[in-house]
Amino acid sequence: MSDFDLFLRLFLAAVLGGLVGLEREAHGRAAGLRTHILVCVGATLIMLTGVNLAMSFQYSSSIDPFRMAAQVVSGIGFLGAGTIIRFRASVKGLTTAASLWAVAAIGLSIGSGFYKGAFFATALVLVSLFALTRMESKMIKRDWYKTLKLDTKSGPNQLKAIREVLSDYSAEIKDFEIKKIDEDNVNLELHLKLINLRLSDNIISDILDIKGIEKARWIK
Repeated sequence: MSDFDLFLRLFLAAVLGGLVGLEREAHGRAAGLRTHILVCVGATLIMLTGVNLAMSFQYSSSIDPFRMAAQVVSGIGFLGAGTIIRFRASVKGLTTAASLWAVAAIGLSIGSGFYKGAFFATALVLVSLFALTRMESKMIKRDWYKTLKLDTKSGPNQLKAIREVLSDYSAEIKDFEIKKIDEDNVNLELHLKLINLRLSDNIISDILDIKGIEKARWIK
């Protein structure tokens, strides 16, 4: 393998992995541009190392370039798992974990010289991240999970009034926490399931109209 071919494969890995990373970076994910480039380039280098070893020891049956590639496929799971966060009823980071796994596969493909597969896979990954995200938001009904924090003056019918407001917006209370500040003041944290994020401001406005509610804000 020539030096030019070696550089070309690593460069393509940086470009294709970076394209996927740009989308994650634009959405403020922890694993963004640099992480995806590093994963893709690293996977490419591991594949190239395996291929180089096989070529250098071609008469040895014990050298298997695919053995190193298999370790990348299994090992990338640990990095992907680090991007997944579970908070009560919601799970975040699955798409980023899947994109890391995909760019690792793209890197292995480039390292083995399977350029067509790498380009086609990158195109499909980008389409799924950009186009399908917008399509999902328009065509697929989904639930949203947010936490509403309230500073209130304790009252006997206050929670009932809050439930009635949330019911008007089809918001479901999944869990709640009550923290007593003193004899009169209480902090409430309501973990809600919403069907429409665009109504978030309306919910805040209506809850602030309830007697005794001093502050209301979304914290997650």
